Amino acid sequence: DTNEVRVKDGSKIRNLMRYALSRMESKEGGSTTEMPSRQIVFTGMGKGVSKAITCVEILKRRVKGLHQQTRLLFSTVLEVWEPLEPAAGLDSLTVSRNIPAIWVLLSRDPLDASLPGYQAPGNFDALWAQAAKEDAGVAGGQRHGGRRKRGGGGGRGKGPGGPTDRSREPGKGQSRGKGALAGQE
Repeated sequence: DTNEVRVKDGSKIRNLMRYALSRMESKEGGSTTEMPSRQIVFTGMGKGVSKAITCVEILKRRVKGLHQQTRLLFSTVLEVWEPLEPAAGLDSLTVSRNIPAIWVLLSRDPLDASLPGYQAPGNFDALWAQAAKEDAGVAGGQRHGGRRKRGGGGGRGKGPGGPTDRSREPGKGQSRGKGALAGQE
């Protein structure tokens, strides 16, 4: 009785997550409380693979303690190309394509840890905190020899950036330089 979520290229993540969360979280309605599912499977092919992975990661953060079993595979698709002009005497062309696919089982119950693709449930908040701290150090001006991030140069030829005590309006006591008046002679 495992629920399956088939993720396609055109699927909306919000709709997929609404369905998955409705199956994995306990529902209280009326006089009975419906028990949540113990397992759910996400499958995706082609461009749906990355969306399937995104959905799995979101669900793992929302529902704690899920064991994960992942399988990567290829699905073979036969494409038959018919000639545009049947009277031309051309044969149809059959092409076999291997399309990447993913199958991810999320379970509240422990799975076989010896199988490849197994991930135990864990709290990765410490890992995220460390990554955020490293990102903050990079954003603090310590990247690439102390150079600024994009957008920090002031723009429109104002020099190294930052406010100055000079007015930006021409003719307010500033020299325009040698080349500025060359055309007025």
